[in-house]
Amino acid sequence: IETRTVGADGKVSYAVECDKAYVVQASVDGYETNSFPIAKTDGGKVTVMADLKPIEVPVIVRQIVLNPIFFEYDKSAITEQAIVELDKVVAEMTEDTEMVVMVKAHTDNRGDDKYNMRLSNRRAKAAVKYIIAKGIEKDRISGEGFGESEPKVDCGDDCTDEQHAENRRIDFFVVKK
Repeated sequence: IETRTVGADGKVSYAVECDKAYVVQASVDGYETNSFPIAKTDGGKVTVMADLKPIEVPVIVRQIVLNPIFFEYDKSAITEQAIVELDKVVAEMTEDTEMVVMVKAHTDNRGDDKYNMRLSNRRAKAAVKYIIAKGIEKDRISGEGFGESEPKVDCGDDCTDEQHAENRRIDFFVVKK
């Protein structure tokens, strides 16, 4: 494994053994990382065009104001209360067929950071899956987990059960790409 930085012309060269297959991975800030396989050769020069897709950063237009959607501790299942609120999002998206929505899911600060990130991603996916199942096109709804990084109530280690519950939530934003 070797890391190289491209020159000003965007090119990089490697001298490698011909009878081996390789994979080149290209990455740059603001673009999706991608891998490019290189098959075994008998020698000579091989050129790999490593085209990378820019990462689209959605611009938040507004938050969809709903009654709070909370989750039970350590759970990602959609509750009956959440269904009522998610159906409001579905209705709004059905009425405005151009609307694109981003779901941001959060956890409380109990548990380690990695676990909370996975849990919040499961919560985001659960909300997105529910909305898609109601007939909204999948390219109009996306979700991401933020773990405990954006608490609604920043109470540190001294949170009450109610404050922890407020931090276990999902928020909805209308975005434009």
